[in-house]
Order: sequence, then structure tokens, then C-alpha cells
Amino acid sequence: MDINNIYIVIPAYEPDEKLTGLIDELSEKNIFKLIVVDDGSSSDKKEIFESVKNKAHLLIHEVNRGKGAAMRTAFTYIKENCKDNYYVITADADGQHKPEDIIRVAEALNEHPDKLVMGCRRFKGDIPLRSRIGNNMTKAVFKFAAGVGVSDTQTGLRGFSNRLTEFMLGLSGDRYEFEMNMLLEAARDGISFFEVPIETVYLNENKSSHFDPIKDSFRIYKDILKFSCSSLLSFCVDYILYSVIFTFNGSIKLSNIIARMFSSIFNFMLNKKVVFKNKENLYKTALKYFLLAAVILAVNTFLLGIIVKYVIKNEYIAKMIVEVLLFLFSWTAQRSFVFKKKGLTTDEKK
Repeated sequence: MDINNIYIVIPAYEPDEKLTGLIDELSEKNIFKLIVVDDGSSSDKKEIFESVKNKAHLLIHEVNRGKGAAMRTAFTYIKENCKDNYYVITADADGQHKPEDIIRVAEALNEHPDKLVMGCRRFKGDIPLRSRIGNNMTKAVFKFAAGVGVSDTQTGLRGFSNRLTEFMLGLSGDRYEFEMNMLLEAARDGISFFEVPIETVYLNENKSSHFDPIKDSFRIYKDILKFSCSSLLSFCVDYILYSVIFTFNGSIKLSNIIARMFSSIFNFMLNKKVVFKNKENLYKTALKYFLLAAVILAVNTFLLGIIVKYVIKNEYIAKMIVEVLLFLFSWTAQRSFVFKKKGLTTDEKK
């Protein structure tokens, strides 16, 4: 390694002896600085935390604040106490991450200090059903929302250099949504991902996990869903204006053009400020957006006329059909052309 300060951050809530075993194995490597965060565990876990204090620095939350808050506490501690360059690697306390895989993530960080390095499982063999389904669903939604594929969105084994510390501390979310926000915000900011294949380990059907499938999935997906809300709101503005104008003038083309002009301005400002959080020059992104909007408007108007003439005579239903057909195209084009971030890639260690 070309760097001496490699911190392993392990947030722990109600851990068992697997935490002790992991700390023992990592300390034997003698290349890591270990940090364990007791995230408000019950008093009967005190003995476990006491057993790791001589090998790891222990940070304590008096009450349970969540995995995201625990990681943020550790990141803040590292920033305040290490003035040199450093790497930070997060690992779970339940024994799912092998020391050998943690070392591989550290090696990848040494080669790619500007990237978010992720230890990604391959989900082969006997994998608990809820883990297989959950990861596949989240992968699909994330790729659609962020425009880049990640093979394991739920991995807790991740690494970054001190160059990304401020980015990490600026993330929202105190619980499991913190990890999804990390991926979403990295994609928005043009931070590339580097994947390191790791062993897939599930102990006792992953029953030690404190991930609540309903509550924590909602926390994750509510942040992804806001990517779609802008398009829905813009559609509502567009459809209402179209309906009102068509009622008065009876012209499909004129109604569609006027409605789209106003809804496009609304959609552009919402996407730039809220959805993509784009910081590029307003005029530059506006030019690209409205060029795209002009193309979509032409296609939209053409399809609307064709559908009304040959498929459905109801102009209001036809309008809804066209909007649905063009939704995915519009989203993809905005994400990859108008508000595209530089350097957004996913690489993989062979």
C-alpha cells in the first residue's frame, strides 16, 4: 500500500460474537486502524464492545440513531483526527465481509482514490430469497434513476479516500437510506464507481440483519421516487393546460404547443434544482433542454395527431397515451444529455 492511514469503520447495533471475530482477524493484519461505532446497543452487549476496545477505537451513541448516523459519526472522527491522506472502508458487523475482501477493496482504493470503491457480491448459489429479490429490484430502479448500473446496491463494503470525505458528510439520511443516498448523490455528482467482486456470505439466512424489509425499503425508495415526481407534476401542468386551451379553441396542435411551452419551463427548473441538482451554467443547460424539448414536442404533436386520426378519437385519452409513450425517452435523454455528469462510470476489477 502507498498509504498508511487505512480506517475500517464498523457500525454495530446489537452485535454478537461475529463482531469480535472480525476485529480479531483484522487486527492480526496489522495494516488497519479499526473504528467500531456502538449505535445505542442494549446493556447486555457491553461485554462484546469491551472485548474489542483494546484493538479498535470505540465510538458510542447513547441511543440507536441508525447506520447512516453511525457512519457519519466515524467519518467526522477520522476527519478531525487525521490530517494526512487516508482511506475509509465501511464493513458490516455481522461477519458478511471477509478480511481478504476488505484488503482487496483497500488495494483498489490505492489504485482509484477518486472513485467510490464497492465490494460487490455476485449472488450465486444458495442466496436468501428476500436478499436476491431485494437487490434485483433495487438494481433495476437505481439504473433507471441514476443512469449507471451497479451490480450490488446493498453492499455495506465500500471504500473512499479523504478526497470524498466532505461529500460523505454532506449526505442525508440517518438509517439504511444513507447508503442508497450515497450511490444516488455520487451518480449526480459524477463520481465514478469501481466494483471489486467479493464472496457472497449469508449466515443463518441473514437473520442477523437489522434491515426492516418494509420500513427501510420505504426509506430507500422514497428518495428514488422523487426522480419520477418531477415528470408527473410536469405532466399534470401540461395536461391541465392542454385540456383548458383545447376546450376554448378546439385545436389539438395549438393546445399541445402552448401547454408544452409552459410545462417545459416548469419541468426544466424543477429538474435542474431538485431532481438532478445540476450546477452547470443555466444558459448552457437551458439550451440543451429546450432543444430536446423542441424535438419531443414535434414528436409528441405528430403522434397525437396520428393517434386521434387513426386509433382513438378522444383527444384527452390520446394525449395521455402519447405522454406515457414518450416518458422513458424524455427521462433518458435528460439524464444522459441535458444534465449529464462527467466521469460517471462503473468499472470492475477483473
